[in-house]
Amino acid sequence: MGRKVRRLQASLLTSFFRGLLIVVPAYLSFLLVVKAMKAVSGLVQPVAVLVPDSLPVEKVLSLLLLAGVCLLVGFLVATPAGHALHQRLERRLYDRIPGYSLFRSLFQQMLGYSEENVWKPAFFESDEGLLPAFVIEEFEDGRFTVFVPSIPTPFAGAVYVVDASRVHLLDVPFTEAMQSVARWGSGSEAMVKAFEQRHGPLQPKSLE
Repeated sequence: MGRKVRRLQASLLTSFFRGLLIVVPAYLSFLLVVKAMKAVSGLVQPVAVLVPDSLPVEKVLSLLLLAGVCLLVGFLVATPAGHALHQRLERRLYDRIPGYSLFRSLFQQMLGYSEENVWKPAFFESDEGLLPAFVIEEFEDGRFTVFVPSIPTPFAGAVYVVDASRVHLLDVPFTEAMQSVARWGSGSEAMVKAFEQRHGPLQPKSLE
């Protein structure tokens, strides 16, 4: 019973993020995120007026409706016809949206089925020590573009272009690295130990 529940939860989560990956870029492409939320609020307003004003029912119902749309789209995309339509939309529309490919890679990493070398967990070797980072791009000359997240908000931070000698890829799941950042560094010790078992102790290098 417990295994069936876990499979159902995993299926729902995968479908939700798959739908979110389609719904959000669609909103961004037409710059209608705010207007869409207002439109959703208008749909649930007839129900919201039946509830006391002290309860934020309109906002809750709007979020639930949006989540339901993401789930529905995610299930539809899992079908052969839906998958074909999604691929066509990506080629003709979504891939032309600045930042969409990076956004897609991020969610694919979160779902654990991305084979791209984007958002790969790594340590960025600075003068102060090892900083948790994610590889965004690798240049032909061997340099890397890395994103160093801030704590505890992993989706904000700084971007650096650095030499390959300062980037050390980690053989750890993306979600584990992201959780370490979100938890104020908790869990970093296991990442460091796993790295040092393979490469040995690492001393920061001077930029001079």
